[in-house]
Amino acid sequence: MDTLSYKTVSANKETVQKEWILVDAKDETLGRLASKVAMILRGKNKPSFTPHVDCGDNVIVINASQIQLTGNKMTDKQYVRHTGYPGGQRVTTPEKLLATKPTEVVEKSIKGMLPKNRLGRELFRNLYVYEGNEHAHEAQKPKKVDLNSIK
Repeated sequence: MDTLSYKTVSANKETVQKEWILVDAKDETLGRLASKVAMILRGKNKPSFTPHVDCGDNVIVINASQIQLTGNKMTDKQYVRHTGYPGGQRVTTPEKLLATKPTEVVEKSIKGMLPKNRLGRELFRNLYVYEGNEHAHEAQKPKKVDLNSIK
């Protein structure tokens, strides 16, 4: 067997096969959902994964307002941001955030699991989160995926 004949195939922007994936977030645990969606966005579930290339799929998350958090995280967890002005630190909880912007909780958790560089920002653009059951991507014929089937 000639081992020199095997080549390591590195994916690039032209050779990547991107699909549309539909994920239902109803009654899913936030962190578990976020880690699996981040893995799909990154492309780590594909055999042609290349770390420096956007080889992941486009992901649509529906029912983001019906996400679950374990324990007392709904009231105890804090999202901290700063306005940029002196004394401008603002704190909010997932409970308040779900009441005002239901998709924000899911987006924040998934964004935190992506790389903190240009590639991570590009990957985040492939994520579409919707509050309810309806989405605007029927024309792309997304494939519905059960998160429990993903390892």
